[in-house]
Amino acid sequence: MQVILLERVPKLGQMGETVKVRDGFARNYLLPLGKALRSNEANKKRFESERATLEARNLERKGEALKVAEVLDGKSFIVVRAAGETGQLYGSVAARDIVEVLAAEGFNIGRNQVDLNTPIKEIGLHKVSLHLHSEVEVSVEMNVARSAEEASRQSQGESLTSADAIYGVDEDALRPEDFFDPEADGVGDDE
Repeated sequence: MQVILLERVPKLGQMGETVKVRDGFARNYLLPLGKALRSNEANKKRFESERATLEARNLERKGEALKVAEVLDGKSFIVVRAAGETGQLYGSVAARDIVEVLAAEGFNIGRNQVDLNTPIKEIGLHKVSLHLHSEVEVSVEMNVARSAEEASRQSQGESLTSADAIYGVDEDALRPEDFFDPEADGVGDDE
């Protein structure tokens, strides 16, 4: 299907271009979200008459996105989640969780603006891309930890995925004798 783009669409084209896309992509995404019009003579005339308005609205949105990007760029957010000793989360941190964390800090970001291919499933520092506008992208850091104290330790470069790091215990130095007394009387011996 041929469509006229009403705004820049990444990996597809710029505003005003006529591009050929699959029917489903046009019907299910571009047309309902107002990102494109079907390509015909009436819509071409309509686009040309509204071009100045569309370009002004696009510049306004881009300006707002740039302001938010300046504040967000490189910022770090703490996400507290339950996790095992190896650092594996019992749940995961998905796009909706990131949106909630950003909303708690006063940023109004939509789930579709968070570029997270797979959910975060382990503690640590994770870079997340946010697409604030088709031409504005910013990267933030998600500090996923078991507690706020661990988050501050992680931000200083400490790895918290072993018992030594978490509890101050050196796993390699542990021996069975530390837990069991070899001289002890065997309870449950069948003599």
